[in-house]
Amino acid sequence: MSNPDSTGNEDVAVRPVRRLRRAERREQILDAATRAFARAGYAATGLDDIATEAELTRAMLYRHFDSKADLYRAVLDRACVRLAEATGADDFGDDAIPALLRAAAADPDGFRLLFRYAAREPDFRDLIDSLTAASREVGRRNLARAIPEGPWLDWAANLIPGFTLEAVIAWLDAGQPDPRSGRRPHRPSRTRRHGRRAPQRLTDETSHPSAL
Repeated sequence: MSNPDSTGNEDVAVRPVRRLRRAERREQILDAATRAFARAGYAATGLDDIATEAELTRAMLYRHFDSKADLYRAVLDRACVRLAEATGADDFGDDAIPALLRAAAADPDGFRLLFRYAAREPDFRDLIDSLTAASREVGRRNLARAIPEGPWLDWAANLIPGFTLEAVIAWLDAGQPDPRSGRRPHRPSRTRRHGRRAPQRLTDETSHPSAL
């Protein structure tokens, strides 16, 4: 099938758009926008880029979102919901870090947008600040089981959530290496053996400031 172009010719092919339910179309657009924003960032990504990524027209985007900012906010909100569903929001149990890694692996672009890119965007910093504050509060509540109230607890509660997120992003950037794969070293060096105990040592030492 062909439609007339701006010159009146009728040899411009129009790619058919598969009909989807409104919710399905919205998810398609959010998926495409997440990929596009993660590649180039918010400022450098236009609605035309997202339309191309989604294989839709710009007009189709406007049927679901009022603006690029509205679409970006929806992308970040969806990433937040997925993260909360995957990790929970109240406790740091034994599965907390594995759950965070699974969530990041399931939606790496969304994870990077939340914790690497959106933090640099003043118009969206409020969302990241609220996430950070919530993470610190949960971290503080759980760390208080091992660290007495005071400046050391304040320090650990501020440090550990940010350190953990940066570590997960570095893991994504490294290609999501599986610690169970590959050959095991014959014997780890003294530094590496001590490094494996570093998280526990951090907790132990911050619990007893006199040891530092």
